[in-house]
Amino acid sequence: MHRPLLLSCLPLLLLSSTALGGLGGVDVKITNDSTDDIVVTVYDTSREPHGVVISHERINGFTTVLVSLMADETGRANLSWTAVTADPTARKCGHENQVGLADSASVKVHADSECGGA
Repeated sequence: MHRPLLLSCLPLLLLSSTALGGLGGVDVKITNDSTDDIVVTVYDTSREPHGVVISHERINGFTTVLVSLMADETGRANLSWTAVTADPTARKCGHENQVGLADSASVKVHADSECGGA
């Protein structure tokens, strides 16, 4: 008997929780901005513990992948990424942190620096 009432209120509950900030999602475009294929890992740093959004995914040159991140208390998203070239004979790396990303933001990823480590 109360089911129709619950179903009619559900959209209001969803909209109100998104408006509070920190509860909604932020869609971000991850774009490989080079001709080289790269292997990318993206972390959602808007939440604790940081969550892996993309794990070692190969992204071809100039290809875009859409990810959904949690919004922080300001309604923006924060992420970090690492990338390495897919070709092991010409290994290059890249990484960066991005904060305050709005919905539909675009993040360019690349691997064009020397890789550290032993």
